[in-house]
Amino acid sequence: MSVDLHHTARPGASTESTSRLTRVTLGSLAAGAAAALLLSVVVFPGATEAVITGSLLVGFAIGWAMLALVSSRRTTQPQSWAKVPAIAMAATGIALQAISPADAALTALNWIWPLPLLALVVWIAVQVRRSMPGFGRWLLAPVLLVLAFASVGATVENVSSLGDSSPRPAPGDTYTVGDHRLHIDCRGHGTPIVVLFNGLGEISASWARITEKVADTTRVCAYDRAGEGWSDDVSEPQDGVAAAEDLHALLAAAGEQGPFVLAGHSIGGPYAMTYAELYPDDVAGAVMLDSSSPFQLTAVPSYPMQYALMRRGLALMPTLARIGLGPVISAGSHLPTDQADVVDAMNATPRAMRVARDELSVIPVVFEQAQSLTSLGDRPLVVLTSSEQAGTEGWTPAQDRIAALSTDSQHRVVESTHAGMVDDPHGSAESARAISSVVMAVRTGTPLTAS
Repeated sequence: MSVDLHHTARPGASTESTSRLTRVTLGSLAAGAAAALLLSVVVFPGATEAVITGSLLVGFAIGWAMLALVSSRRTTQPQSWAKVPAIAMAATGIALQAISPADAALTALNWIWPLPLLALVVWIAVQVRRSMPGFGRWLLAPVLLVLAFASVGATVENVSSLGDSSPRPAPGDTYTVGDHRLHIDCRGHGTPIVVLFNGLGEISASWARITEKVADTTRVCAYDRAGEGWSDDVSEPQDGVAAAEDLHALLAAAGEQGPFVLAGHSIGGPYAMTYAELYPDDVAGAVMLDSSSPFQLTAVPSYPMQYALMRRGLALMPTLARIGLGPVISAGSHLPTDQADVVDAMNATPRAMRVARDELSVIPVVFEQAQSLTSLGDRPLVVLTSSEQAGTEGWTPAQDRIAALSTDSQHRVVESTHAGMVDDPHGSAESARAISSVVMAVRTGTPLTAS
């Protein structure tokens, strides 16, 4: 969209007055941006998409209102037109915060607001051209371009997802568990069966490199917790106990018989630990791949601040994905092209961003529940730590504590990033090797410590 902001200052408008208006414009824009940031990340940290979007709009409305008010009181060139975007954004933002529509309603609204916003942008551009002299108009140009981009980006997002709520067909099967359906994808043959637990922002397809290798040794099942991947959404974020109960019912419905080897990456580790505590007879061994520690909030000094920042950052992601920025802000997968296309497409949606935000919100509870697991006895356990995380203060001792859950355990550091433990060629190969070693220990009854 091209906006012509060329304009000659009105006759009689003094250089001093124009300069003052420029300062007022800059101050108003800064105040609006600061208010939006304050409301979305400080006042309502980790809130729902509707509340975060509403907070951003109210913050921006404050900026427009200041431009209208201060320019009328402090300059001879009042910008009274700025009341219109102030009122429009404030009313919309407050309504979103008060009503807090769910995902389906926000998706429907995403078809409605882009055109009025684009019309508002054009109207503002005309008003700026008519009434604002000097450099102030150029300060507003980027703002108008951002608003226009949001309108166009939301439309593109709508069209790209039209009639396609699941970008790719499920590679496995889905089964009814309670009031929702869960997806599971099992490959290979043999026992014990390996069950894979996703980390934050991962789906069952994220394990493609590992399932391909492990399936040569035994049967391996990747599944999606409620809300993830091809599984149905649930009304509230699930804690570790609810997720374990879901998985237990899912494995029974799918006819997969234990005892199982549990393999968890990142926060998938504590989910696996809670499952092991609730269903000990279902567990033959375990593998923790750069797993989060149940004691991470106290054992890793940097984690509380990291968690606070992640909680605030992830809360912004659904709003940004809604205007088409999902592919830009989502972490790209290092899987082979075909699998990466699937994972990247599904992780770039507003739904995926919302699920990640929701799951992050219950992590303290998930950690606390996983602390109930105090021993795996002599069941084989391999703990792998990525070289990326090994340098984090407190991380390696916390991994040692996980390894101490079993009297038959190994703890190794792998040259890899945290995410690379699953999707990089080297990291995933080491993870698959660790899983296969536990499978063979269970199958032969040979302790890991003897290998």
